[in-house]
Amino acid sequence: MSTLSYRRIAVLDIGKTNAKVVVLDSETGTEIAVLKRPNITIKTGPYPHYDIEALWCFALDALKRLAREPGFDAISITTHGAAAALLDRDGALAMPVIDYEHEYPQAIRDAYTALRPSFDETFSPRLAMGLNVGAQLHYQKSALPADFAEVATILTYAQYWAARLTGVSANELTSLGCHTDLWNPKTSDYSSLVDRLGIRDLMAPIRSAFDALGPVLPEIADEIGISVPVYCGIHDSNASLLPHLVHREAPFAVVSTGTWVISFGVGGDLDRLDPSRDALANVDAYGRAVPSSRFMGGREFEMLSAEIGPVNDDAAWAAIGAVIGKGMMLLPNIAPASGPFPGKIGRWIGAEEVSREARHAAACLYLALMTDACLGLIGAKGPVVVEGPFALNETYLKLLAALADREVMALPGTTGTSQGAALLTGIRPVSGAERHFAPADIPGLIAYRDRWYAAME
Repeated sequence: MSTLSYRRIAVLDIGKTNAKVVVLDSETGTEIAVLKRPNITIKTGPYPHYDIEALWCFALDALKRLAREPGFDAISITTHGAAAALLDRDGALAMPVIDYEHEYPQAIRDAYTALRPSFDETFSPRLAMGLNVGAQLHYQKSALPADFAEVATILTYAQYWAARLTGVSANELTSLGCHTDLWNPKTSDYSSLVDRLGIRDLMAPIRSAFDALGPVLPEIADEIGISVPVYCGIHDSNASLLPHLVHREAPFAVVSTGTWVISFGVGGDLDRLDPSRDALANVDAYGRAVPSSRFMGGREFEMLSAEIGPVNDDAAWAAIGAVIGKGMMLLPNIAPASGPFPGKIGRWIGAEEVSREARHAAACLYLALMTDACLGLIGAKGPVVVEGPFALNETYLKLLAALADREVMALPGTTGTSQGAALLTGIRPVSGAERHFAPADIPGLIAYRDRWYAAME
């Protein structure tokens, strides 16, 4: 089937918090059907790990239901990063897919820190827990050597799902290049860590995110009632970036929001990246290094919203002046071990006996300040495009435009990952109805920012 005839694309989109299967209309770019479930971590076993079989059953059932109505012509895949699947000689999982939030014993962490390549080689900072895939593999090999000895193939996470659908094993650059320690963006090859771990022969062949790996396996075609091509897949934040690489001129920034808030500075400066502040290079779908920075903003806002309770966005915006005037602020970090201010412990200042609206406004201001800091770390220039859940938060968007002193564009919909993954099939990106937020003078905001930084010292 020619890609020009793809009318509808099914996207398997596995995020850290939720998994979903989406069908997109190729002419309008709209999501015409969505099925979703939580992404659950199993706490038993050798280490915390994702419930892969539950996700697989969900994916097959969703594809079966969506094949009947509204139907689709191809499948693409996008997943969160910091995950790898280790297969045995029969193609089954040799070890569970480890949850990247699992922390390892200190001795293993120290051994890995001594083993990993320098930032100058990988542009990948040393991250906590298993956020470096290299650290996961080192832990699995060190702590469970007998199990690791059964590993025949190592796959990046999105490509694991492609392999289950097609039987074709592959690795892919956006997943190898997102702080894994396994990739050297300057040489476009594996880093020295791959040989230090002795796993080069285990790494599946590298394929382009844009490659059709093959049709679904015959037994899966029988299960879902349709035989369609499956595309290699892409890391989720890079999926959000892809539509802009296709039709925007650098420089610009993309802020992809979900569990993580990841800022990409297209046309930014690799040389100024500070690995101690969660700044790094990602690798885009075309294999190019892109300055990036991040913090766990979606998780933080979820925690804060549960604490504060529901608030009308207009009421929150109306409270901003009082929050700035009072000097009420939230300091990083709410979610520990990531972001531009490492080692800081989150706390409220001046939040005693204030309204729910004021606390919500201060939380939005905190998120905007964190995003502004991330954009500064990567030398981002030009307009800022915000995608994902934060694109619906007008208080955050107005504050970010004022802090960054540049136009902010918010894209409709809840996530850009599915739309970006659909582009792998060769369809053209569709421009949505962007909402534009021009930088405005918010009295006292810049002085507030200075006090916020000073309060962390």
